[in-house]
This record gives sequence, C-alpha cells and structure tokens, in this order.
Amino acid sequence: MKTGLTLGKYAPLHKGHQLVIETALQEMDQLYVMIYDSPDVTDIPLRVRSNWIRKLYPQAKVIEAWSGPAEVGYTAEIMQAQEEFLLRHAGHLPITHFFSSEPYGEHISKALEAINRTVDLNRSKIPVSGSEIRKDPYSARNFMAHEVYRDHITNVVFLGAPSTGKTTIAQELARLHDTLWMPEYGREYWEEKQVERRLTLQQLVEIAEGHVDREKKMISQARKYIFTDTNVLTTRIFSYYYHGTAAQQLENMADRLGARYDLTFVCDTDIPYDDTWDRSGDANRKVMQMQILDDLHARNIPYITLSGDLKKRVAKVNEILASFSKYRNFWGANFSSGTKESNSF
Repeated sequence: MKTGLTLGKYAPLHKGHQLVIETALQEMDQLYVMIYDSPDVTDIPLRVRSNWIRKLYPQAKVIEAWSGPAEVGYTAEIMQAQEEFLLRHAGHLPITHFFSSEPYGEHISKALEAINRTVDLNRSKIPVSGSEIRKDPYSARNFMAHEVYRDHITNVVFLGAPSTGKTTIAQELARLHDTLWMPEYGREYWEEKQVERRLTLQQLVEIAEGHVDREKKMISQARKYIFTDTNVLTTRIFSYYYHGTAAQQLENMADRLGARYDLTFVCDTDIPYDDTWDRSGDANRKVMQMQILDDLHARNIPYITLSGDLKKRVAKVNEILASFSKYRNFWGANFSSGTKESNSF
C-alpha cells in the first residue's frame, strides 16, 4: 500500500499546493496532509486553513500540527528541528512517499525513509507562492479556490427596519472601497411574487436560500469587503410579521447563519421615513426595529448602531474598518452585545 505525506502552512492554500495534493491523491492509496499553525506568518486560524483541505479533498487525512518550528532554511540545526518535529507527529505512520514542491523534500524524505516525490519544483505549471499571495490576496484570486478566497473577504451586513438607509450606505461603501455590495434579495423576490402584499412561509424560505446563494457568488468577486443589505434574520422577522411564525427550515437557517457575518451594523430610525407603496408605515418601522434589536440581543450577536446622515454613517463604518481584522480582535469600536455596551469587539 502506497501512503503519501505532504505538508505546509497553506497560508493560504493556493493552486500550487493543490497541484501537489492532487498529484499525491492520484498516485497514492492514502494521503496525509500536515498543516502547521504558523501564527508568525498568518492571522488565519489553523482550523480555517485545515478546513479548506477537508472541504476540497475529503479523501485526504488532515493532521493539524501545533507549535511547529518557525525557522526556515537549510542549516543543519534548522533541518534537524524540522525532522524531529515531523517524526514526532508522523513517524508512526507508514509513509512510503513524501510529496512537496520544495528542496526540503530531499532531507525530509530521508528522515521518513520514504521516496522523495517533488512536484513542479520550478513553479513552471503554477507560477505563484504563498508570500506573493499574502502581499495582495485580492489581486491573486485566480490562484485560489473559491472556498479559500471567500475566507479573505470581510462580510459587512447592514440590518434595520425598512427605510433606515441600508441600501444607500451599502452602495456608497462599495463605491468608496471599489468592491461589491449585496442587494436585498427579498425585495427583488417580493416585487416579483407577492400576492396582495403577502408571501407564503415556503416563499420566505426561498428568499433566505436565494440570498445566501447569491451572496456566496458575489463574495468570490469582491475585493477585501462585501457590503450586504440585510440577511436571514430580517427574513425571519418578516415571516413572523406575515404569519406569526416561521418555517422550521427558516428558523434553522437563522440559527446557523445569523452570526456568520464579520461585522454587523444596525441602521437607526433617526432618518425621515420614506412612505412608498410597498411599505407598511412608520409605526411598523419602529416596531420592526425593536424586533431586530431584540433578536440580536437574544442571539448575543455584537452590533454597531449607525445614526445621523449618510456622511456620518459612512465615517463611522470606515473608522471601524480601519481598526478591524477578520481574524483578530480590535479595540476602539463601540458596539452592543445583548444589553451591554463595550469598547471592544
């Protein structure tokens, strides 16, 4: 039985790495992929990076290797540290082949007593490196799978009752940051399929599913940020408004997806109400706003309130974004979580 091993930081996983993994899967009966935590190289958590491999290559067995040697190079001391760490984590495995696209394949293979199998050592097939992608992942999107690229995008969602300025600010921020904004899919669906200003329970599920599907596609085309107008939590509230209940499928989506956004902003009701034919009045706007806030509190989802005119709201969002990192906490942003105010996120 031929058993392969390959390893890396996968910071991020790119198509050069994928070529090595796919070659190994074709040639081996079994493949182990070892991934280092590497906090000195990337902020992206090990679990996120290892899940890329699990999603794309479920037939491979992933080994998460913590506290691996940070030094790289080919001195005797560095190579010895690398070999000792590798043997502690994989020495018990029946490895017959070691796969890499690096010169270190030679000494690692000797340590494992395995065949050294190098793939695209000169980067002629996939001319890219992890360090190049880390400098500007948004320009290198074609070298990453969609599953990987999406995890580099900060998804910013705007919640609030109807006529609180969600669409306006999402559009404006997308323009300022040269990226995409995700329109409210429910409005488009409602205008096409409503009957006497009502939708069925199942139609509301279809709105939530359609919104998520479109959002995923747009994230793959966004640059650094995507600004999203509402989400499944709003659809759930509309379901209760129409029917006094929600389909279990919609409830499950709200529980599973409601907190998946990187930043949540709630647009305040302090702007004039735009009384269009498809809206139900300022009184209902105020009630729905209370319902949205209550739901966020119940789910313990942190949010930041946006008040004032568009200029003030945009300035507040940009201030937050300037301090924000998708995979690190940041300080200086006032937000609400439950009923508590805090200065950290």
